[in-house]
Amino acid sequence: MNDFAMPNVSTDLTGQVALVTGTTSGLGERFARVLADQGAKVVLTGRRTERLDKLKAEIEAAGGTAHACPLDMTDTDSIVASVDEAERVFGPVNTLVNNAGIPDAQRAHKMSHELIDAVFDTNLRGPYVLSCEVAKRLIDKELPGRIVNISSVGAFRYDGNGAALYSITKAGVVRMTEALAVEWARYNINVNCIAPGAFSTEMMDGMVERIGDFSQNFPRKRFGDPAQLDSTLLYLVSPASDFVTGAVIKVNDGQGVG
Repeated sequence: MNDFAMPNVSTDLTGQVALVTGTTSGLGERFARVLADQGAKVVLTGRRTERLDKLKAEIEAAGGTAHACPLDMTDTDSIVASVDEAERVFGPVNTLVNNAGIPDAQRAHKMSHELIDAVFDTNLRGPYVLSCEVAKRLIDKELPGRIVNISSVGAFRYDGNGAALYSITKAGVVRMTEALAVEWARYNINVNCIAPGAFSTEMMDGMVERIGDFSQNFPRKRFGDPAQLDSTLLYLVSPASDFVTGAVIKVNDGQGVG
């Protein structure tokens, strides 16, 4: 048996290079701040460059290390270029958080082909391509890694109120997690997934504006605060979860499990 610490828990990410997608708002922004706070060098990605620059400045002002890198998850060349840039600035990416995603908020038969492509590419194809790009470089260098995919409780329950494709793609993220965990276990790359319930974010605020405060339908009648995901994220990227791969952790406050 190895001589593990007692308890075997640490959130020190010193030496880690983390690429986080969708950091211009919401959960992705919070994830980037948390990882940087724990010592990781964080590559901030998204399409709104002014927000990336602002977040970079705030992380550095707080004593962290970050680099802003524009990224379009629907563009394969952009995905590959982002990993190239991350390696050039910080070295090999050994922590990936696939957070970027968009909702469809429409009935399936009313969606344009352009929106269908955008949802598939952003929510599922893009994360798959990015995961493969990061993994193959780690495998070539014989380095371990951590990949955390962000799904949704919508992957497990859909009530027919719109956003069917969102539910489908998020279910795909769950299966992608499980399959790639097996694929890359031999290379010491752990692939896990967080399935959040409804959290207070910019995207959620927009939904509330459109349809009202639906949190009153939840068991605890509240939305989550992004800070309530910190411990789950840190567990999945830290040494304590070394034996955990292919897991899907629902952080949903009892929502969507009936």
